[in-house]
Amino acid sequence: MDDDSPYPRWEQRTEIPLFLASLLFLGAYAARVLAVGMPSFWRDVCVYTNIALWLLFAVDYIVRWRLFGGRFLRFARTHFLHTVVVILPLLRPLRIVPLYDAIQHRQGEPRLSLHARVIAYASLSTLLLGFAGALAVYQQERGAPGATMKTFGDAVWWAAETISTVGYGDITPVTTGGRAIAMAMMAGGLALLGAVTGSFSSWLLQIFSRESDTKPPES
Repeated sequence: MDDDSPYPRWEQRTEIPLFLASLLFLGAYAARVLAVGMPSFWRDVCVYTNIALWLLFAVDYIVRWRLFGGRFLRFARTHFLHTVVVILPLLRPLRIVPLYDAIQHRQGEPRLSLHARVIAYASLSTLLLGFAGALAVYQQERGAPGATMKTFGDAVWWAAETISTVGYGDITPVTTGGRAIAMAMMAGGLALLGAVTGSFSSWLLQIFSRESDTKPPES
């Protein structure tokens, strides 16, 4: 799609504000989950903030669909990440690749190499996914009968185990919602860590190949 068409222009203008809105959504959700003794007024503020921001994300999704044109199912299929983050707005911060592109359209050419960008994107996405997953699973597991996840620290430790696919088994979700979150995090962790290790390996091979090409031949 051409950069001068309505869809790319909309994406460039809204990606940064929507990313900031997604961080606010994550912060309000974290306050609801972690601040157990929060006064009811501020808890309501967090709830309404989450609802308002989710509606904002939904409006953005509809506008993108209308600007894209074509049938809704085709748009949902070709813009899978957009569809996922409007259903699960906690994952909205994972859209850091379009955010970086929007910033570069304003500042000029990318300053990082392709390998460095992939590693940075995937590493930051892993941290965001781990934090969001820890919050979500802690909300599901807290107070559940037979739960081994007693504190948010336990949830963070479990998230690190799950994303890295180590799985010590010392902490395991016992609720249906917690297990569903675990499956999603395992799939996401495999994809993100695979991107990091694959890019790092490719970068090393590129360096070794460059050094071998510049090495003077032995006499």
